[in-house]
Amino acid sequence: MKPTPLFLFALLLVGGGLTLLALSPRKAPLATKPNIIYIMADDLGYGDIGPYGQEKIKTPHLDQLAADGLKFNQFYAGSTVCAPSRCALMTGKHTGHNYIRGNGEVPLRPEDTILPEYLQKEGYTTGMFGKWGLGDMNTTGMPDLKGWSQFIGFLHHVEAHFQLPGILWHFKQGSTPVRERIGTAHQGFANDFIAEKAVNFIEENKTKPFFLYLSLTIPHAELVMPDKILSRYQDPDGNSVFGPEVPYPGLHYGGQRQPRAAYAAMVSRVDDYVGNVRAKLRELGLEENTLIFFTSDNGTHVEGGRTAKDVEFFKSSGPLRGVKRDMYEGGIRVPGIAYWKGKIKPGQTTDFYAASWDWLPTLLDLAGSTTKLETDGVSMASLFTQNKAPNVGERSLYWEFHEGGFSQALRKGDWKIIRLKKKDGSVKTELYNLKNDQSEQKDLASTQPERLRQMEQLLNAARTKSVHPAFVTLGY
Repeated sequence: MKPTPLFLFALLLVGGGLTLLALSPRKAPLATKPNIIYIMADDLGYGDIGPYGQEKIKTPHLDQLAADGLKFNQFYAGSTVCAPSRCALMTGKHTGHNYIRGNGEVPLRPEDTILPEYLQKEGYTTGMFGKWGLGDMNTTGMPDLKGWSQFIGFLHHVEAHFQLPGILWHFKQGSTPVRERIGTAHQGFANDFIAEKAVNFIEENKTKPFFLYLSLTIPHAELVMPDKILSRYQDPDGNSVFGPEVPYPGLHYGGQRQPRAAYAAMVSRVDDYVGNVRAKLRELGLEENTLIFFTSDNGTHVEGGRTAKDVEFFKSSGPLRGVKRDMYEGGIRVPGIAYWKGKIKPGQTTDFYAASWDWLPTLLDLAGSTTKLETDGVSMASLFTQNKAPNVGERSLYWEFHEGGFSQALRKGDWKIIRLKKKDGSVKTELYNLKNDQSEQKDLASTQPERLRQMEQLLNAARTKSVHPAFVTLGY
């Protein structure tokens, strides 16, 4: 092979004892299938980040992600709380059909085939970093039994409540499998450690297709942050830039003298991690073969020292009504931002209403799978490869929730029905037109009887009876 002038120039530089600086990103050989990175914050509200109107909290990396990609105006979590939301993502089924329909340590069963298992069959290396919540140690839902090539993080929900925990877990498949308790080896803020390991996973798997699930545990309720991060929202004297704060003494969660500053710092820290992921992709030359999606597991919370006044102060739910544990939009509608260099045109938005259970058919479609699925989802692949929304008409989305009674919600087109059945047996049914009233302020149940009847029929038909006793409640 005849050497090129550039090659000879490089030889002269090496021979002269000089260091040749890289002037462009490293180019790893591209995998034949797209890499997939799914980043999910914990209890991040619809209005908590800049692309959705946030003005007090700085999120420059997410602002740029939205500017470079596609923003969903109407993306929905799988549930209004953690476990069923994550189960919906993994199984491609909503809470009317899923095995795990509420919080609690209920493990996935052997027969519950989930997203990483499907992707492994398509040749993907799968890595999860953060909160799992779908199977504790010595259960059928342990990560290595459910398709994760590597896992570092929390198994149990309560483990994930604390930002400086005494325990993390490491699982790894392979000829010498690993199941070990890491303990406090991370020596500090858990999410920093988890996010660092996620970036390392990208480096380690740069030449083959990978699926990375970064499941952060912030801005969940323990409002504790490293001082260097908290200081972003403090003045030089260490006071909150948001004015006099109401200190939280700490009960289940650790105490915090500046809850608003801490919450803002946590959201900004999530933003930092997104920036780190993108920087690694650029460094490795992988952006053109990697789809990134950013979202949250449910709406913002009111717990751990955070109050309804704080939610209003930051406008964490944006223009939406409600928070975590509500069936109103603020409990289930969340940020959704997709980026894929060269595939998704920059600065796009979509009004296509989608939910986390759409990701299983979407990713298998992008992976070229021919597997037949039992799913409530639809493939969104055309949004990312053709900038074209799926042609599915006025599809129905369904949710149910099992705390404080039994609540259900269903959306079809512009219409949404909410049914609340309290423990005393009383039932309240509400009807909203989201196109005209996204804040759900005007209940139309009494003025739209025929529409209400149609929506009630859809609501009743949307679920099957739960096979787990924890989710068979109030006569359903």
